[in-house]
Amino acid sequence: QVQLVESGGGLVQPGGSLRLSCAASGRAFRSHAMAWFRQAPEKGREFVAAISRGGGDVNYGGSVQGRFTVFRDKDKNTMFLQMNNLKPEDTAVYFCGAGIRHPDYEYWGQGTQVTVSS
Repeated sequence: QVQLVESGGGLVQPGGSLRLSCAASGRAFRSHAMAWFRQAPEKGREFVAAISRGGGDVNYGGSVQGRFTVFRDKDKNTMFLQMNNLKPEDTAVYFCGAGIRHPDYEYWGQGTQVTVSS
């Protein structure tokens, strides 16, 4: 069983930045690939970013490429999502997921709300 807890969401103006965190239960962190997804009201879940178990391989959804960066800190058992140049269309609930390999994520956090608005 893997437990995931997201944090770092909030209200930010367009063009601003936020850093999301996803803390994972200890031993499981190093054996799972991880990812961020998001879901806006009345829309389906959208892939944002993924990172391999070792952190060497990353990939991004087209709408965030060049603005978001995903990375993980094995000492803190935490994955991060650095979001820069935020746009109103980035407004959504952001979820982190963990799984043996991309794109099969079987464990999910509760989500954190990100709102981009002036």
